[in-house]
Amino acid sequence: MNRIWFLFIGIIVLFTSCETKKIELAEGDWLAKLDVSPNEVLPFNFSLAKNEDGSYSMEMYNADEVVTVDEIEIWNDSIRIKMPIYEGFIAGTFSENEINGSFIKESLNRIVPFSAKHGKQDRFDQKTEPNINISGIWEVNFDVGTDNEYPAKGIFMQNDNVLKGTFRTKTGDYRYLDGIVSGDTLKLSTFDGAHAFLFTAKVSDSTLNGYFYSGNHSVEKFVGKRNEAFELPDANTLTFLKEGYDGFDFSFPNETGGMVSLSDPQFKDKVVLVQIMGTWCPNCLDETKFYVDYLNKNPDLDVEFVALAFEYAKTEEKAWNGIERLKNRVGVEYPILLAQYGTSDKQKANEKLPMLNHVLSYPTTIYIDKKGEVHKIHTGFNGPATGEKHEAFKKEFDETINLLTTASMETK
Repeated sequence: MNRIWFLFIGIIVLFTSCETKKIELAEGDWLAKLDVSPNEVLPFNFSLAKNEDGSYSMEMYNADEVVTVDEIEIWNDSIRIKMPIYEGFIAGTFSENEINGSFIKESLNRIVPFSAKHGKQDRFDQKTEPNINISGIWEVNFDVGTDNEYPAKGIFMQNDNVLKGTFRTKTGDYRYLDGIVSGDTLKLSTFDGAHAFLFTAKVSDSTLNGYFYSGNHSVEKFVGKRNEAFELPDANTLTFLKEGYDGFDFSFPNETGGMVSLSDPQFKDKVVLVQIMGTWCPNCLDETKFYVDYLNKNPDLDVEFVALAFEYAKTEEKAWNGIERLKNRVGVEYPILLAQYGTSDKQKANEKLPMLNHVLSYPTTIYIDKKGEVHKIHTGFNGPATGEKHEAFKKEFDETINLLTTASMETK
């Protein structure tokens, strides 16, 4: 009888231990895939590490970019990976070596199937050796054959079959793209928590013909040709004050509900930079990080920065939560005002800022001198993925700030 009792107890203990055994995610390298169409997947590499407190963190890789993710929630076999800054998240189930679920942007009602497997794997399969080296500058047109066709500048660096680079447009760049050339086929992708971009194309020595997938909600045809001399329009000429307006102004609420305007005392007799942006926008994040770093390196700078946030979060509360998250994560100390929520539509933004010919891009920065006059308006942002263009922007920015602040000193 005692033997049966001990056997019964042993069985209970065995089943209890099996039921309560915690699933551990494998540490190290993983390859993830987003299903952007029935026939195409967007791959990206990441690594996973378990911290001393038992939580997990990950690093996502795109060419020279490393995106750190430190908000990973696990319960039973479920997982939720919150993207840094942005509202998007990955939710699903997992085993030791696999994760299956979706990448979700709730405010935009977008869901992209997601899967990942543990193990060191190449981002793209290399089927054949490359037939061509496409390093250099390319003149590109996206959304070909539609009323929305727009130009871009392709900047590529190829080493054997490994391809890195970006596309610059009038409104900003497509950030760090990572991929390969296999035979006569180009494949590039990036996933940074906001962008989920895949580019595929057939290539020759002088032409590109391909498709650009943005998540699983948009596909654009693009074509390109080699053109080392190609340049986009000057970013300082695209947005300007409309005829009949002699200045720029705004009036939007801060986090306490108080209305802030350019005519407020804090901006009087000051050089002011007004940043039109959104917390959902990777180019805006690049620009914000640059501004924060510049201010940290120049603590005595007599310049006021203020950001106008155009948020697609569905509620005012969620919009302010996104702004607070950005400020805390990046260390933004200048005010960010809520100009709009529920949509990031540029036409709606134009209605809020009627003195501009158009809001062409998030971000856009208006430079205002101490007399309150608009010195220039810079559309878009050349982020660090653009290499030389980013360095040129930094130099131009520093020269502009020195010019405005020196003029301010001279007129006192």
